[in-house]
Amino acid sequence: MGTIGLGLLAALCWGLHDITIRYLSRTVPLMGALFFVLAAGLVFQMLVLGATDVMRLPQGDALWLSIGSGAAFLVASLGLYYAFERGPVRLVSPIIGAYPIVSLGLAALTGAVITPGQIAAVLFIIAGVGVVAALADTSGDPVPAKGPTIVLSLLSALGFALTFKLGQTAAELDGELHATMMARITALGLLAALIVIRKAPIAVGRRAILPLLIMGALDGVALLAVLTAGRLEHPQFAAVGSSMFGLFTIILAWALLKERMTAPQWGGCVVAFLGIGYLAL
Repeated sequence: MGTIGLGLLAALCWGLHDITIRYLSRTVPLMGALFFVLAAGLVFQMLVLGATDVMRLPQGDALWLSIGSGAAFLVASLGLYYAFERGPVRLVSPIIGAYPIVSLGLAALTGAVITPGQIAAVLFIIAGVGVVAALADTSGDPVPAKGPTIVLSLLSALGFALTFKLGQTAAELDGELHATMMARITALGLLAALIVIRKAPIAVGRRAILPLLIMGALDGVALLAVLTAGRLEHPQFAAVGSSMFGLFTIILAWALLKERMTAPQWGGCVVAFLGIGYLAL
């Protein structure tokens, strides 16, 4: 599977993940939900690593890159959870989904050749996802102050871009399985410390445990897919493909939950997939 395919697989997994947290966020403490998701993802990662390779930590520079990736992933996840809790989707999704711009910038800084056509395709993808998200939120729910929501969304976008860049570099040096496991250990350890410091509630209730475990597995597959691209040509395109998660969330809500999709939203989907198609050429 190429980098685009890995990115789209991650986007599909995170789309399912986000549908679930969208409905759990009103009844489950968000730090508790994230703790369960990260823990379940770590167990999934360790099972995969134990079945396919030697259980060990990354070596040399890959260890520190993986730790940095895990710290960035926690920032990205906290930003995403709290931004979606505040809403609205039409504001949050386009900002977070724009992280491929940062990913391309980081790739260019480290020597990757980015053509004008590729930049245009990424902008088309971001615009398409943005159109779908901007027209999705018609619930009429009260909207909190936009400033903090924008800051949280920007932190999440930056966190995802750094997660993928650092993690892919670590994967290239010492394998994606070891890099992903160390990133998850770091994210989970930092979150546990944050929970203790803030004395945040983490009790999620029995009914939420199974959905959170499934979310953890989906999150594990998604992150592993993007970091696996570190060994392939144009690894930044996996980050671009994964940014389609917001679009997939809304399409899945249409398919599974019978939520309405308008003609302009379908047009945004076409534009985004045309951009993906160009990058795949």
